[in-house]
Amino acid sequence: MKLKMNRTTRKWLVLSGLWVLALAGIASSFAEDRQRGDDHQRGDDRQRAPQFQRDGHGQVLDNRYNHGHYYPPRGQVIRALPPGYRPYAFGGSRFYFNAGVWYAPGPYGFVVTRPPFGLFVTVLPPFYTTLWLGGAPYYYADDVYYQWRPDMNGYVVAAPPPGADQPAGDTPPAAAPPGDDFYVYPRNGQTAEQQAADRYECHAWSKGQTGFDPTQPGGAVPGNQAASTREQYQRAITACLEARGYSVK
Repeated sequence: MKLKMNRTTRKWLVLSGLWVLALAGIASSFAEDRQRGDDHQRGDDRQRAPQFQRDGHGQVLDNRYNHGHYYPPRGQVIRALPPGYRPYAFGGSRFYFNAGVWYAPGPYGFVVTRPPFGLFVTVLPPFYTTLWLGGAPYYYADDVYYQWRPDMNGYVVAAPPPGADQPAGDTPPAAAPPGDDFYVYPRNGQTAEQQAADRYECHAWSKGQTGFDPTQPGGAVPGNQAASTREQYQRAITACLEARGYSVK
């Protein structure tokens, strides 16, 4: 009886030891995965600096190409989508778009994400920066590049063009065509968000007044009218911005 008890005890001790080792292995693996994730996040933050800076509310300032607008960081989870979002479907997945920010469904709500290349949208973000890279126009917001597709009468999410991944200030984008590039200075100390809103609203008003749209190839007007309507557009947007307290050169 004593011998049987000893064998049972030994068997129980061996099984208990194996179970403890298994738990230790799982904990170690989890810790290593978490450490790798933390290291990756720190590396991503280092790669983004200094053009990406956080404010006191956790939002990230995207100042690449002097974009100057705040967005929630990638990976942030929200319980409910903001009002006015637009739903999109691509590759069997659902995405939601609002104010330049993309969301995807997650286990606890919706996750701020990057849209897949090729996703088609009918409108650009309310705040965007027009770039000319490699001789082609791109429209940039929240680390996402968009391109106009005349055959689709809309825009697609594009892969970053060559040279676009350089930190702001290292490789400035090519200049826009004559008449489309001008410098706007806030005389009244307007914030970056207010500047972006004013410039977008003045752009929309000037486009409606003249029919010229510098965000589209050829200004979206016949070739023989491009030069004259471009000048009309620039006069209109200059007058609009100056009326809102900016110096335009």
